Amino acid sequence: MSIIIKNLTYIYDEGMPFASKALDNISFEIKDRDFVGLIGHTGSGKSTLIQHLNGLIKPSSGEIYINEFNITDQNQNLTEIRKRVGIVFQYPEYQLFEETVEKDIAFGPSNLDLSDEEIAIRVKDSMKAVGLDYEEYKDKSPFDLSGGQKRRVAIAGVIAMKPELLILDEPTAGLDPGGRDEIFDLIKKLHEESNMTIILSSHSMDDMAKIAKTIIVMNHGKIEFMGTPREIFNNHATRLKEIGLDIPQVLELAIKLKDKGFDIKTDVLTIDEIKSEILNFMKGRKKC
Repeated sequence: MSIIIKNLTYIYDEGMPFASKALDNISFEIKDRDFVGLIGHTGSGKSTLIQHLNGLIKPSSGEIYINEFNITDQNQNLTEIRKRVGIVFQYPEYQLFEETVEKDIAFGPSNLDLSDEEIAIRVKDSMKAVGLDYEEYKDKSPFDLSGGQKRRVAIAGVIAMKPELLILDEPTAGLDPGGRDEIFDLIKKLHEESNMTIILSSHSMDDMAKIAKTIIVMNHGKIEFMGTPREIFNNHATRLKEIGLDIPQVLELAIKLKDKGFDIKTDVLTIDEIKSEILNFMKGRKKC
């Protein structure tokens, strides 16, 4: 699913004394099946942008095209768009409410006029996709699960709707490191095995560098940068820090080693890359 944003502006409390511009005339395009990492400090406009992408809020001005559909057109039927755009909000486990995992995941598909057989298939397929064994978890209460498992159930409930665009807003917020890694691995696997376009909002720059194909950096309602992770983190590290964002830890290490006199490249994003640079430097010193 492709997305085109044209001159999008959104003003909270427009016309009021305390009006504030959350999105400021932004334009960009996301290609079909891309994996986009959306980063920015709190208040940068990330969540406001996400809420525009299935019509939860209407822009003050500008246009949004989801495939060929202009969802900002007042005559557009947003019901069909929302079937195609799935959003997993921050702390999605708070939205769980059914007595069993199976019923919770089935809730969305049961509102799509599907047969019981098709709903059952979707529940099983989505549980498999998020790594939850159907027989083991179907009758369990979602409230008896761990934080990471609850998060998986919530994601499965969205996947069961079979969206063409999956948006995840800080999906690892509040999880321990192990749970965070599990969710990021899950999201990466979902993208590799499906035809979905994915937009992921996160503060974890190390994970963004590893799994996203495209990075969008937002700052005060504007698009600061857009490009590949390597382009963004290696070419704009100084500016990212200036606007209050981190850079991947391996890149931070490479820059510090370079400043200490290590003759290494700073064009690194993975542990293997920084390891190779350090080993090559050490071998060069031994030869001398």
